[in-house]
Amino acid sequence: MADDYYRLLGVPRSADAKEIQRAYRELARRYHPDVNKQAGAEERFKQISEAYHVLADAESRAQYDRFGPEFRHYAGAERERQSASASRRDGGRGARRARPGPGPSGFSWSSAQGAAGPGGTAVDWDDLFGDVFGSMRGMDAEAELELSVEEAYRGGPRTLVLSGPDGGRQTFDVQIPPGVLDGQRIRVSGGGNAGRQDGGTGDLVITVRVRPDRRFRLDGKDIEIDLPIAPWEAALGSGVPTRAPGGQLTVRVPPGSSSGRRLRLKGQGMPQSGGKPGDLFARVKIVVPPHLSDRERELYEQLKAASTHDPRSSS
Repeated sequence: MADDYYRLLGVPRSADAKEIQRAYRELARRYHPDVNKQAGAEERFKQISEAYHVLADAESRAQYDRFGPEFRHYAGAERERQSASASRRDGGRGARRARPGPGPSGFSWSSAQGAAGPGGTAVDWDDLFGDVFGSMRGMDAEAELELSVEEAYRGGPRTLVLSGPDGGRQTFDVQIPPGVLDGQRIRVSGGGNAGRQDGGTGDLVITVRVRPDRRFRLDGKDIEIDLPIAPWEAALGSGVPTRAPGGQLTVRVPPGSSSGRRLRLKGQGMPQSGGKPGDLFARVKIVVPPHLSDRERELYEQLKAASTHDPRSSS
């Protein structure tokens, strides 16, 4: 269950804006990671910062009081309903529906330092911490990047346009390493929040999310694909062309292959910079013709009469 924002700040639900700010200032001084080095302090700081940014803004606080911890979901649904209603009134001309989700280029950006609430409620860190300590490095900002398996396989340069917590936008040129895996983090030096009193800028930390793909199934750095083949290719063996994340390749199917057989292609999985690449596994899937011509049926009848093969035999 999500933490109650009022409980996190230690204030009653009837607290006014000054009480909320006063409680936040006290807790932020106590749990800021540059002041408190104990385990869990940074996470606690992020939680109370989120609570403050919601409750310090009248509009977001009203939504939170109405809908509870899921207020962003319900408030977004309400905005979509209103947008759709307006679109119908306008005949749909030029109407665009806002949808909740990540920012431009498939990214979302979040940070606990210097962030602004939905109504622009920002924190003056010099005012909050100026009497506690001097120079302070800016906190890291976090973003998520969603890639397809093929994009993750290739890697390469990307220009990222991120919407910051204050509503502004920043552009970053990032090099994605070939073979990047789901959950891998890429650090962009100096891409985070500004520090105070020449304390240095934090970094932008990008967490990669690789979209699941039924064609290319990832298992770490290995890739598994289905390999549809004809019955005669399974019986006689064949070189079968297929598509892989790195492009077209040919899989050598040995004679007598059955459905479910896994064929291993060493080194054809996800590339690894400075390391051993993964493997690609092609799972054989025999596909019988759904409709037979008269000639095909004749040949199958001849094969049936001539063959001694019994697929149900236990021997």
